[in-house]
Amino acid sequence: MRVLAEQLEVDERTVRRYVEHLVDLDVPVRAVRGRYGGYRLASGFRLPPLMLTDDEALSGLLGLALLRRSGLSSDEATRGAEAKIHRVLPQALARRLTALQDALHLSAPQHDPSTTDAGTLLLLAGAARDRKLVSFAYRSASGRETARTIAPYGIVAHRGRWLVSGMDDTSGQLRTFRIDRITLPRQLQKTFQEPDGFDALNQVMTGIATAPRRNHVVVRAQTSLARARDALPPALATVTTGESGWVDIEIHAESLHWVPALLARLGCPFTIVEPEELNAHVEALGHLLLDAARGRNHAEGSSAVGDAASDAHS
Repeated sequence: MRVLAEQLEVDERTVRRYVEHLVDLDVPVRAVRGRYGGYRLASGFRLPPLMLTDDEALSGLLGLALLRRSGLSSDEATRGAEAKIHRVLPQALARRLTALQDALHLSAPQHDPSTTDAGTLLLLAGAARDRKLVSFAYRSASGRETARTIAPYGIVAHRGRWLVSGMDDTSGQLRTFRIDRITLPRQLQKTFQEPDGFDALNQVMTGIATAPRRNHVVVRAQTSLARARDALPPALATVTTGESGWVDIEIHAESLHWVPALLARLGCPFTIVEPEELNAHVEALGHLLLDAARGRNHAEGSSAVGDAASDAHS
């Protein structure tokens, strides 16, 4: 025991904890008494290359399942990783986790997930870490291809897509690019300096929320900045400080139908600055809610509440 503790550079109590942990993992450790005693593995047993506790194995497999459902990784890659984890688990733990996977039901994945090349993703991540510029070919939503060079500041996963945010070397502006539209990436030797305090997630959310769309909505709400930001998703609305006790809200939307339901989440008085036609949609939602509260049957339904998901894609 003493010799083993010295070799591991820990005390004897820690050695005992290590042994107890191995026994919990179904590793056949035997205690041998006597002058040459100590701890030994059962004859013929070989330690697997990966040893996980119950919690660690559960976290890994659930993480892979959620990753697959999000669309951020291919089904083949995640199932392959799950199979490899299962092969190195003790049989008892593997059976328990298989039972959980068979019984587990996850909500529907994000719509229209994209499959991103792992090599491209890792190259961009390495360039962001090493502060190296990256050149690549980029295909726009219309199918037009252009040559780009960017300083990658950070990578963001949003709604089933991987995005890279950074400075576009050509335009000198902050840009966000979908990684699944990037081809022929190449890390350059030229380095860059990232701005202090740069928040890649905030940059991406702001870029999505402010992307030009058919309708530009401006609203003033009587609430605090913190409460408004808690109520409104950052990818749908930008919130700034307005007059005393009020905040200014901007929303870019292809359709106005879903905006009243979003504004109702504020739970406070608000005034529509523009566009004028938004008032009719707010009034329609108000009538729908009043009819529901009074027990009336709104046979024709209402289009005031819509799905904002399509507006939130970049």
